[in-house]
Amino acid sequence: MFTGIVAALGTIMSAEQRGGDLRVTVAVGKLPMDDVAVGDSIAVNGACLTAVTFDAAQFVADVSKETVSLTAAKQWVSGAKVNLEKALTPNTRMGGHMVTGHIDGVGEIKSIEIVEQSWKIDIQAPKTLAKYIARKGSVTVDGISLTVNSVSDSLFSLNIVPHTTSVTTVSTWKPGMVVNLEVDIIARYLERLLLGEKYGEEMPGGMTKAFLAENGFY
Repeated sequence: MFTGIVAALGTIMSAEQRGGDLRVTVAVGKLPMDDVAVGDSIAVNGACLTAVTFDAAQFVADVSKETVSLTAAKQWVSGAKVNLEKALTPNTRMGGHMVTGHIDGVGEIKSIEIVEQSWKIDIQAPKTLAKYIARKGSVTVDGISLTVNSVSDSLFSLNIVPHTTSVTTVSTWKPGMVVNLEVDIIARYLERLLLGEKYGEEMPGGMTKAFLAENGFY
């Protein structure tokens, strides 16, 4: 479990193809590694990876074919900057929100506009994830816990303050790039509770007012 508060900027040193899998070596920059053990989890651009070897300067992790297919890992070429966060401990400040490190899909950056000192960024989410993204709700983008400013269908907007831009990969983002998305876990569990035994069934209209009214929630 993570918080979405990026601890350090890392650099992809290598990404070795192993069939459909990847073995990545990540330089950790200023991320302290003194309390890390083999098998510990480190989020790389929001994707929870397991450290198989490490030292004070870098770690190595395997990325499964499934993770590669669901994330922006294809952009992890040598020299690429990535956001890093170690798994939280009982003493960690919950500065962001509950983040699992399990990427739900990728979004495409549609536009970037600098408004005074902040960056306004529009991201197109997959339609299957759009229902979990709400105005003033939380979303994790490349491992960064962010607040949604507005939503229009599957397009959502973020306002990113200068501090976040300076300590994360946001400054490297460009229109057309894809980014890892993890929706708020609470939204997923809420859907599961509301649907009950009907969870997993095909619902042509999705979660509708009629469905909620029929089941006593509206």
